[in-house]
Amino acid sequence: MFRGITRHKNFLLNRRFVHHLLKDDPIKHGITSEEMDTLEKYANLRKSVNNIQEIRNLLEKLQFTKSKELSDQLQKELRRLPNKTHPSVMHLQEPKVIETFNKFPEFSSNPEDFDEIAKKLNLIRTNHLGNFCGHKSYYFLGALAQLEHGLIRYALDIIRPKGFKLVTVPDILPPEVIQGCGMQTDGERNQVYKLENGLCLSGTSEMALAGFFKDKILEEEELPIKLTATSRCFRAETSGTHDEKGIYRVHQFTKVEMFSICSENQSDELLEEFKNTEIELFKNIGIHFKLLDMPPNELGAPAYRKYDIESWMPGRNFWGEISSCSNCTDYQAQRLNIKYRTKSGEVKYVHSVNGTACAVPRLLISILETFQKAKGSVEIPEVLRKYMRGQEKIKRQKQLPELKLVKNIHSDLK
Repeated sequence: MFRGITRHKNFLLNRRFVHHLLKDDPIKHGITSEEMDTLEKYANLRKSVNNIQEIRNLLEKLQFTKSKELSDQLQKELRRLPNKTHPSVMHLQEPKVIETFNKFPEFSSNPEDFDEIAKKLNLIRTNHLGNFCGHKSYYFLGALAQLEHGLIRYALDIIRPKGFKLVTVPDILPPEVIQGCGMQTDGERNQVYKLENGLCLSGTSEMALAGFFKDKILEEEELPIKLTATSRCFRAETSGTHDEKGIYRVHQFTKVEMFSICSENQSDELLEEFKNTEIELFKNIGIHFKLLDMPPNELGAPAYRKYDIESWMPGRNFWGEISSCSNCTDYQAQRLNIKYRTKSGEVKYVHSVNGTACAVPRLLISILETFQKAKGSVEIPEVLRKYMRGQEKIKRQKQLPELKLVKNIHSDLK
């Protein structure tokens, strides 16, 4: 047993111990060796780094010496611990299919994939871009660019009447905000782009929306606060697998996000609301998709419970994730110091819930592959036509001039 510390039962499910360690002297708080074993058991359910042994070692060292360096290192390791897990998914080894929506698309011949369709119709350019904007970049052209903006407007038209306030967010954030949301910014292999000045490019507007409330104490009467934002999302890592080729996994893309700050009594209900909103969005479009309850090893670090939505992409013969929503309970609030004051005057950590309403590239893949026609056109889903000036089909459009690589450009202007 670690000495000089108070025993806290069920460490993973009772995170008050972590609260103490994050804000107080780590030497004054701790757990038994048995409880560390329990914590390690739960941590192993996640795909996060198992740093329990490092925490054990630091706690042992702090029994015999007061060191700010060791204390800071311990707090850093504690912040990497995953959230607790919803009891109903603890036993899951793989995603559980809850329900499937809309009919399975059928074709008289083998369906083409997004890349083939988009290139034949002159809707996209991905070639010869490495010289100036890097690998996994793209240009949406003409009707495909219109459809991108149409999807954004459609998503916001569904979301905003449900009480979500529209916010424009910054794309450049300090690393502590990104880390506070559960994404690591250190190490060689991570998803975060770092700038020379130490700031980072945001991976999702969820980060900026959470950061907006950093170090704030809200009143219980204000909760829940529901926000939505459209932003560019930046991800440093991509994939080279065949299933994830093209624009399926790229370095930057546009996304409409839902986010809420709420009390601990509201987060479960809000997660269901976010889930139902996403189902409404995709059901109206007409794509074939399924709702999944995700197992612990697919929750990442922040999520307590997470639903994924996967759409059937017939050209790829593949189920691809197009959306998710998560209840992060007080995980992000602890790290960003976001609290609320109850009517009785007690100060507590808030809960946070997030969900993807529209991740543009993958939704475009699903739409073009699902609604492709034998003669080479793509039928625009009826619910999106008003955002396309009443256009019913996307046909081959005039090709824009090809981009050419030029080593040196000389100008006669002086």
